[in-house]
Amino acid sequence: MEFDDGLDDDPSSYRTPPLPDDRLWRHPSEMRPKRSAGERTWLVASISGLVGALLASGVVVVAGGIGNRATERIVEREEVPVRTVASTPGTESVVDIAQRVRPAITQVRVEGKQGDASGSGVLFQSDGHLLTNFHVIDGADAVKVVIDSGRELTAKVVGTDPENDVAVLKIDGGPFPVAALGTAADLQVGQPAIAIGSPLGLAGGPSVTVGVVSALHRRLDTQSGPPLLDMIQTDAPISPGSSGGALLDSDGAVIGLTTAVATTDGAQGLGFATPIDIARSSADQLIAGGKVVHVWLGIEGTDVDPTTAKEMAIDGGALIGRVVQGSPADKSGLQARDVIVALDNQPVKSMGALVVALRTHRPGDAVSIDVRRGKDQRHMTVSLIERPPNP
Repeated sequence: MEFDDGLDDDPSSYRTPPLPDDRLWRHPSEMRPKRSAGERTWLVASISGLVGALLASGVVVVAGGIGNRATERIVEREEVPVRTVASTPGTESVVDIAQRVRPAITQVRVEGKQGDASGSGVLFQSDGHLLTNFHVIDGADAVKVVIDSGRELTAKVVGTDPENDVAVLKIDGGPFPVAALGTAADLQVGQPAIAIGSPLGLAGGPSVTVGVVSALHRRLDTQSGPPLLDMIQTDAPISPGSSGGALLDSDGAVIGLTTAVATTDGAQGLGFATPIDIARSSADQLIAGGKVVHVWLGIEGTDVDPTTAKEMAIDGGALIGRVVQGSPADKSGLQARDVIVALDNQPVKSMGALVVALRTHRPGDAVSIDVRRGKDQRHMTVSLIERPPNP
């Protein structure tokens, strides 16, 4: 799927990308000695609404270079129902919430050929299943988990979902205290957010920081993997080693896994979390079958540009660049240059929004798609399938 980075309209604004150590965005786990040569590097690009001065100065690093467009296939995720927690503001203090949730937050210690590392984890099942980020345990030869009592337990990697940066670990010796998983579906910008994790691998239990949900639906690009979409932005400080920790709402429900953090003066106070709905969906599939099933539409494309959107009198959409022969999209009649404007009667304003919407479906689901073909409005039904190994 090709994404418009929004920085290629003015060639004069081109600047040489910063060196790797000057990158604007990093996972908290990157701010420690490097564990392996293949460790994934996270960069933020195409973040809607990012400070204009940053964009104008060209300091946002885009995979493939500023002014280039990276082509990627659309990858959709299967989703299973999540347990929700009431979204009305709670009456507990931060102290009360921290005391209740901290026992479910663990330290994750990783041993590998290139050295040791640490991150965080969230116990969500009393039998010892916990969530963390994939990049925390990527390349690990052995994984240990330190629980609230201070005991260090050997952990088994149940499964990983690199495309969503999610991993599930399992420890024995329960029952363990667990954190309640909420939902990010009803979040509002400005509502309170509490981050709990184990920064820097320090002893003495998790750390607690407080802020707000400062933005929603952010996109994070990587140098070696697909983009992470629909991310939660928060100004609750997220420190090195906090990757895989919990972002909580005012009820103490987990709304996200802390995943990435800004590291320069020009973007202070920006942290990002994977929505818990995505993490829980991946976790349920990994526990049930050891893998995450991805549905497949079979198109490549980009966001519709403002000029075309104005000509079509639409607010935005996903512009199809290519339809894979024999794919569900091909069989339904979708064509290159079609602009997808709605899926299941819900507006689609970008290619990223289309991917997020398709994540809620399973192989075999039939979805309705509204497209603009020139001046014509068309309605199609597409039956999604499991993504083939080499689509």
